[in-house]
Amino acid sequence: MHNMTSTPDQSAPSNANALLLQAIALRKCITATYNRMVCTLAPHILYTKHDDVFVDAITLERDGQPPKEIKLGTFKLAGLKDIEVTDRSFVPDAIFNPGDIKYDRVTLFVVDRT
Repeated sequence: MHNMTSTPDQSAPSNANALLLQAIALRKCITATYNRMVCTLAPHILYTKHDDVFVDAITLERDGQPPKEIKLGTFKLAGLKDIEVTDRSFVPDAIFNPGDIKYDRVTLFVVDRT
């Protein structure tokens, strides 16, 4: 007899997608564990590359410390663990260029800059 319930690993990517879509739509930061570090991220865009889903986000904190410089980082969705949408809002940063060629025809969702 087959067990038809999904394992957490099978449902994690779609749940992560849903959480990131919500965060981007509401311009809310997320917290997540990436490379065993707890990060606070301002997600700006969700897109695909080589059949994987990525989010480009500005890191606001890494293990409780602000970064030395503001930059847009690329995070593979599969590498983000324990994603939570926070109450902390963000303003889309001018460093983010939604017209970048790397997003051409692969954008799933992008932050509204108005």
